[in-house]
Amino acid sequence: MKRLPMRKIREVLRLKFEHNLSERKIARSCNISRSTVKDYLARFSVSELSWPLPDTLD
Repeated sequence: MKRLPMRKIREVLRLKFEHNLSERKIARSCNISRSTVKDYLARFSVSELSWPLPDTLD
């Protein structure tokens, strides 16, 4: 599986937490698969990070 750039991952998280979009809408907006969106959201939920992400995280 090819990894997304951090910029795109931040965009996925921003669309989810700031705009409360569905996985389908996020996938369409970012031009990635819905399963990729689901995977990154799942990884975020177990990471113990909070939104917004610190600027130092890259």
